[in-house]
Amino acid sequence: MALPTYHAHTTFCDGRDSAEDMIKAAIELGLSEIGFSGHAPMPFATDWCMTKAGEREYFKTLTALKEKYKDKIRVFVGVEFDAYSSPTDIPYDYVIGSVHHVLKDGVYLTVDESKETTRANIMNYYGGDAYSYVEDYYLTVSRIYEATRCDIIGHFDLVTKFIDKDPLFSESHPRYINARNHALTDLLETPAVFEINTGGIYRGYRNVTFPSLDLAKEIYERGGKLVINSDTHSVKSIDFMLSDVASALDGMGVEYLMSMNQILRVTRQ
Repeated sequence: MALPTYHAHTTFCDGRDSAEDMIKAAIELGLSEIGFSGHAPMPFATDWCMTKAGEREYFKTLTALKEKYKDKIRVFVGVEFDAYSSPTDIPYDYVIGSVHHVLKDGVYLTVDESKETTRANIMNYYGGDAYSYVEDYYLTVSRIYEATRCDIIGHFDLVTKFIDKDPLFSESHPRYINARNHALTDLLETPAVFEINTGGIYRGYRNVTFPSLDLAKEIYERGGKLVINSDTHSVKSIDFMLSDVASALDGMGVEYLMSMNQILRVTRQ
């Protein structure tokens, strides 16, 4: 059975392919459903988020495609809200809550642009103390449900995106572990589902998922719910490693959700 993904981007934000092409590809892959999660507008200029006008067009277009292809696949119209995204009254089917920036001294510092930018931000805004940067990141993550009322927590540890190729900090350092665990504990008290995101592997940044399967197992054992997502930005990566991750989780005795109805029963009961 082909697994769905609910973290998908199109040309409405930073994706490479149109929503309709993504839907057609998902049908060809045998998916029974797919969810789209365009990046919500931010309160500052970006080249990867929807504009306010674009957001309206996104919702209108995806709603029409949802109806057009309803006999072939279930399409869910979602959104990826950042901790600092602009509010909206659009009635999305679901929400992914993610952190792409750390707010420091009134400046929004990008978390996932490049290793060079990250290193420069740590030096310029944190005096070279990478763990203070990590602590601010996870403090923001800990508040993502409060900020977005998300159904899915997106790439929980995105701050690790560049460390395989540029060890800015260590995941085994006590300060890193303490910051991560505080955020994890706070989020486990919410109804939000944690995604296991394969996008960092597809794009060649990481050797493991966001979060790793070991951390996913810990989340599961502590009562958290999981869903596997590809964070796809093109027709080529819609189902990237979804079945591989599912098989690994099965072998670990870790359960995961496989439909949007399951997710919403957990998050909106």
